[in-house]
Amino acid sequence: MFRRQPVNDQHVLRREYLVALGLSLGPAASNGLARFAFALILSAMRNDLDWTYTQAGQVNTANALGYLAGAVATLALIDRVGARRLFNPGMVMTAVALIASGLAVDHLLLLVLRAVAGIGGALVFISGGVLAAGIGDGDPRRAAQAIAVYFSGGGLGIALAGGALPWLFTIYGDGGWHAAWLVLGLLSAACCLGTWAAARAVPVRPRSDAPAASSSVWRSLARFRWLAAGYLLFAFGYIGYMTFVMAWMAEAGAPATRMALVWVVLGVFTACSHRFWRRPLAEWSGGRPMAATILVVAIGAVLPLLGASLPLMLVSAVLFGGAFFITPAAATAFLRKSLPREAWGRAVAVFTLLFAAGQTAGPVVAGWFADLGGLQAGLAVSAVALLLGAGFALMQQETS
Repeated sequence: MFRRQPVNDQHVLRREYLVALGLSLGPAASNGLARFAFALILSAMRNDLDWTYTQAGQVNTANALGYLAGAVATLALIDRVGARRLFNPGMVMTAVALIASGLAVDHLLLLVLRAVAGIGGALVFISGGVLAAGIGDGDPRRAAQAIAVYFSGGGLGIALAGGALPWLFTIYGDGGWHAAWLVLGLLSAACCLGTWAAARAVPVRPRSDAPAASSSVWRSLARFRWLAAGYLLFAFGYIGYMTFVMAWMAEAGAPATRMALVWVVLGVFTACSHRFWRRPLAEWSGGRPMAATILVVAIGAVLPLLGASLPLMLVSAVLFGGAFFITPAAATAFLRKSLPREAWGRAVAVFTLLFAAGQTAGPVVAGWFADLGGLQAGLAVSAVALLLGAGFALMQQETS
């Protein structure tokens, strides 16, 4: 099944890999820097602005609501304007919102800017995934590799943030959160240079009749209900960990150097995760690839419940980072195998709507439990959601 169109030209394979790497700077900015780095800034902003954990969760929820709005916009526009014309503006929007966040002092303005970053992030994440799925000239193995490389790019952003931000707070204290947002924005702006070139290198193919593609997508998605349920619970669960795990370490008295190490390890293993999952994405059937990734993420999320020691947190970072960006890759690969090319964009956008809905609820619910029973309670809710998500995804059967 996966042996058609073999390619022995190393130049072609190398070029495809480099294009996927260039596109992966999209998730590095939209997710690694614009979304997940908030976990490193959370404690400083909470202390400096006297927030509760619920208020902190609301700031992340503003970003998630923006992401939801961006997913709706992508669903409406991707067939009309194409993935490339959404990808590049989304990158610029994300970088500008991050830089502006470093200049803001008003709480409401911060919420608006986090929402704008979310809109840009959704445009980047969805359209970039569609561009990556088009790499490989129809060969499922090469496409699976490109998809995995693309989504694992978020690890670069995580590692960059982990290497830079804790040192800022060591020097400037809690008031350094303004400078932290500026650094993230400048790094995102730098990523724009690579993504712009990579997006231009992906061939643009003629689009089919959009209404027909749309109706086909909605009919087909009913067959993917177990995968969709698993994806929704994954989004709800993973974001709680990513939002509060650094605050958990800070509350346990971990120094900035230890927190930076854990965050960088998480980012490095995220960036390398495509190497571990290439074969399962290409060869495993149904929801097994997604179920496996969510299960590994869940185990990583459970470990902080046992303590905040450095060895335990490092193992948690390795497991969590080694799989959590591959879950969206598994969803994209499944949709690519199950639907015609003209339906990929809308299908990925619909799944991202579910993803955004889970991300929107996750920080608020986890923050509410954290206010009631401590951060451990919030992290526990996230871990339970992940375990349930793995079970649902496993129930999805092959549909093509």
